[in-house]
Amino acid sequence: MAPNLRRLGVLTTAVFAAALVTAGPAAAHAEVEAEGARALDQNVELTFSAESESASAGITKLDVTLPAGITPTDITYGEGPDGWKFALTSRGYTVSGPKLPVGEDAEYVVTVRQLPDVKSLAFKTLQSYDDGQIDRWIELDDTGGDDHGDGHPAPSLALKAAAPGAKLVSPTPSPTDEPTTAAPSPEPTTPTSTPTPSVEPAADSTEDDGLPLAVPLGIGAAVLALGGGAWWFRSRRGGSV
Repeated sequence: MAPNLRRLGVLTTAVFAAALVTAGPAAAHAEVEAEGARALDQNVELTFSAESESASAGITKLDVTLPAGITPTDITYGEGPDGWKFALTSRGYTVSGPKLPVGEDAEYVVTVRQLPDVKSLAFKTLQSYDDGQIDRWIELDDTGGDDHGDGHPAPSLALKAAAPGAKLVSPTPSPTDEPTTAAPSPEPTTPTSTPTPSVEPAADSTEDDGLPLAVPLGIGAAVLALGGGAWWFRSRRGGSV
């Protein structure tokens, strides 16, 4: 009996030690909580917690990609580690600041304008450390990771069914949205130019039947001059006889 008990004790100790070794990586995780959250709920506070996996560096930044149905401008920052700041990105937001003490988890709170009408939400998160290390909490199930199924699942939030009468409010435009392409404005039509009638210069008042008035006047003057010359010539001849 005694040898059997000793062997059982050794076996139990070995199993327990193995469990501790293999449980280390699996214990680390990133989570999101919102007690009693339902689809289409408005102004919902989400509490995030990202555990540290480094024994030598502190967490400095969390970069979150929002799930479909939530835009960056639907998020407002509540609270987080001292000195950390919140900033929107093209796909979600970041919370970052001075490095946390080695081994300390990063926790913060944001408020969502309205939850989408879905059963669950996954918030893919990149967790950065001051030494450049990055934990990628982006897997959508537990199939990734090592042979024990210990992966890096994204923080996920299960939602209850929407309350009766709950409706989707008008979406908030996202900074990542492409500008709506409006129908092209019609090209301005060039007005048909009405030909301006060419104005011929008014006929000179001195014209008569197409001939300048000076022409008949000149002819008349010449006739008078000839007549006067003939009369003077006759007068001279008569005086001299």
